[in-house]
Amino acid sequence: QVQLVESGGGLVQAGGSLRLSCVATGPFRLDTMAWYRQVPGKQRELGATSSPIGYKNYAKFVEGRFAISRDVAKNTLYLQMNSLKPEDTAVYFCTAAVRGDTYWGQGTQVTVST
Repeated sequence: QVQLVESGGGLVQAGGSLRLSCVATGPFRLDTMAWYRQVPGKQRELGATSSPIGYKNYAKFVEGRFAISRDVAKNTLYLQMNSLKPEDTAVYFCTAAVRGDTYWGQGTQVTVST
């Protein structure tokens, strides 16, 4: 069983930064990992992905403000978020693909104030 635990969320003023972390535990090799976010009442949207060999992809809304990174040895995924906007307020989730299955963390709340 793979478990994902996110941390690093919180309250920040517009223009500020946060760094999210996601630690994965389990006996499996992790494939692609990703960050999603969800605003209440809306669908979850993909923010960024990271493959185990270093390929990265970003959603358009990131606009060069976020950077995904990964420490494969520590099974940890990061999301550095800069120039945060109030519309970035959401619960951020980490995911990991293992042998064709996708696992989700419990999420961490990010709130950006004006």
